[in-house]
Amino acid sequence: MLSDGKATDGSVVITSEQTAGKGQRGNSWEAEPGKNLTFSVIIKPGIQIGQQFWLNIISSLAVYNLLTKYLGNKVKVKWPNDIYYEDQKICGILIQNFIKGTDIENSIIGIGLNVNQIKFEEPKAISMATVCEQQFPLQSVLDDLLEQLEHSLAQLHLGNLKELKSQYMSELYWFQEQHLFKSEELFTGTIIGIDDSGLLHIKTDEGEKYFNFKEVVFIK
Repeated sequence: MLSDGKATDGSVVITSEQTAGKGQRGNSWEAEPGKNLTFSVIIKPGIQIGQQFWLNIISSLAVYNLLTKYLGNKVKVKWPNDIYYEDQKICGILIQNFIKGTDIENSIIGIGLNVNQIKFEEPKAISMATVCEQQFPLQSVLDDLLEQLEHSLAQLHLGNLKELKSQYMSELYWFQEQHLFKSEELFTGTIIGIDDSGLLHIKTDEGEKYFNFKEVVFIK
């Protein structure tokens, strides 16, 4: 749609069945047909290349704000943009940016939200239905989520960056907790922040270190 010039800002492409769902780090995304939300939103973010992490923030907060309405306060944002319920993944987000000069001309925000699926091959996966023991109308959840995304995007355009970053950090999974991570080797550390470019800031026994996407794995 983008290459053909047929996509407008805010276009939503949704499918009831994925045959090759993509996740972070080249992983696949498991989704039972007709049970979950699998869709992409095309936006013109109006930001430069060095600001792309704000797209992770606004999309994560949109899903977070939606899910807390349904599931309560056990929802967390796992850096950079996975959504967890306690220690299980309920939503994945994949963002693809199209660059023109120094600007991000278009972005595709792909979202996979587990809604009504009960059984998963992945043991760390969970759904809204699993948590609440009830089924949800997909269209209503989608409408609510798109409204939340529109609100978050509006906050970005208004320049409310401090407020967005503050909420993102306050709901960050493992923030200011000591845990086991893996980079080139296993290490114990504490997440203490995220810099402006989105690097994860971890305090370790060897000092403070910064990690980019795919450079560090959360272990336990």
